[in-house]
Amino acid sequence: MKALVIGSQERFEKYMPDMEFAREIEKIYVDLNMPLEEYPQEAFEAEFLAADAIAGVPGELMRKMPNLKLIHSEGVGYNGIDVNTATELGIPVCNNKGINASAVAEQSVLLMLGLLRTVIPGDRAVRQGKQIQMKERRMIEGITELSECRVGLIGFGDIGKALAGMLQPFGCQVFYYTRTRKSAEVENRYHASWLPLEELISTCDMVSIHVPVNEETAGMVNEQFLKSMKLGAYLINTARGEIVDNAALRKALTEGWIAGAGLDTIAPEPVSADNPVVDLPEEVRDKVLYSPHLGGITTGTFRRAHRNIWTAFETVAAGGRPENIVNG
Repeated sequence: MKALVIGSQERFEKYMPDMEFAREIEKIYVDLNMPLEEYPQEAFEAEFLAADAIAGVPGELMRKMPNLKLIHSEGVGYNGIDVNTATELGIPVCNNKGINASAVAEQSVLLMLGLLRTVIPGDRAVRQGKQIQMKERRMIEGITELSECRVGLIGFGDIGKALAGMLQPFGCQVFYYTRTRKSAEVENRYHASWLPLEELISTCDMVSIHVPVNEETAGMVNEQFLKSMKLGAYLINTARGEIVDNAALRKALTEGWIAGAGLDTIAPEPVSADNPVVDLPEEVRDKVLYSPHLGGITTGTFRRAHRNIWTAFETVAAGGRPENIVNG
């Protein structure tokens, strides 16, 4: 049996699970950006296909693979996979739903704490020999504990729930918004209360984004959204950069509508130094804490993801049904 892998050979080999099936199956690796016409002939003979979460898997490729039994995304996303053609051909498409939930939730907590404790300016002050001056200034300005904050989560899927769970020991109030309210059992389990979107935005000290990017959510964090936020509140985005209107966020920061932002994702990627939410005026630069979209790429995430991939392939090879099928 053969598996076609579109993505990093080094990463797939590093996280290969200790499974006999995974070791013995023949693997054909192709680069993420390799044109279809340059694929080796044996690639089209594969029964299984694993793809980097941002890889393109066009219908044209599927039609050239008569033995293909399963397509599996390496990550949660599968936007590059032509799901319609896969469905037409009767090929299941799977993703790694929830695989990075705890990792991204951790990153969200890091950004919240980093902003409240002014981690970057504090680090810089110590390096410059201005530790006492920074300490004196922060005592006068005041430092808010996370326990004092109302944290609002927009979206309450795997990541939102993981974050709500992590916030429990801090003792802060946690609220969430989804179009359909969750059951009382779920709310009690995660100690989270539902609020209408407008109320959540206007009353929470931390507004954290946890929705997928689509036609409805792209640009959702716009001027109206940011002007509606509580004065002194922070925006946290570990979802997708496209959800935030960059020009509006820049204006919110420079005009003081919000206290700051913690951003693991910024659109477009790769993020350039002249991006409007990166190339900020000097007087507001310390209002933003950045991380390079690494919230979900922990070692644990990849180990879980790759075990899922090879387990799914083995299950299908044995005539079973894999988990996390996204096309019914």
